Amino acid sequence: MRQPGTSRPRLLQLLRESPIAPDDDWLRNLHLYQPATILAKILYLNDLYRRIVTLPGEIFECGVWWGANLAVLANLRTVHEPYNRERRLVGFDTFTGYPTPGQQDGASVYMQPGEYGVTPDYRAHLEAVLAAHEAETPTAHVRKFEVVAGDAAETVPAYLDRHPACFIALAYLDLQLYVGTRAVLSAIKPRLLPGSVIAMDELTSRDYPGEGLAFREVFADVAYTIERSPVLPDRSIVTYRGRLGSAAG
Repeated sequence: MRQPGTSRPRLLQLLRESPIAPDDDWLRNLHLYQPATILAKILYLNDLYRRIVTLPGEIFECGVWWGANLAVLANLRTVHEPYNRERRLVGFDTFTGYPTPGQQDGASVYMQPGEYGVTPDYRAHLEAVLAAHEAETPTAHVRKFEVVAGDAAETVPAYLDRHPACFIALAYLDLQLYVGTRAVLSAIKPRLLPGSVIAMDELTSRDYPGEGLAFREVFADVAYTIERSPVLPDRSIVTYRGRLGSAAG
């Protein structure tokens, strides 16, 4: 199972014992109890978002877990482009955790079947949270998010088939497993634009070799650049440049 940082139990205790009042001040001060790693994740997501502000296209997250990234990305949309009605956020997850890893995936203890599952019927709660965030935007009358349950290897291609006009500005992949990562990369590849960003948590990880293997296979004919995040050095930021030999490449 995932192990918390050494300070997190104490911060969690302080959060539960917090004397903050009235209730509205809770939302204003939740960051009082967030460790630096959470702030780093928010800064990382802001970096990703700023890279695609001038691009058209949707934002995909594959592997949303509890949906915190989706909520941050929704609020970043309000910060960076509050009137962009076309910037849809789409989250894909089984909501039941990992399937059984394959031979390409290594043997990490954190990659067991069912790991990163959530509580029953959580998807409805996540949708309610995202709707509440969207209600605070200037274009609240337009629904700009979707949460898709199921195996991303199947649901991402199906979504793209339903939406032939969809291009992808940002894809955040945190699937870890080879089969799902390869299927998603293959599906989104024709929908990327020069400058589109793919964020991958385990692209270069020895503990999770499936992501890197899938990426190398699918993007063998693609021009791209890769950077590491300055605030989360284990995260990779891929910028798509186009097919090799094409005008865009």
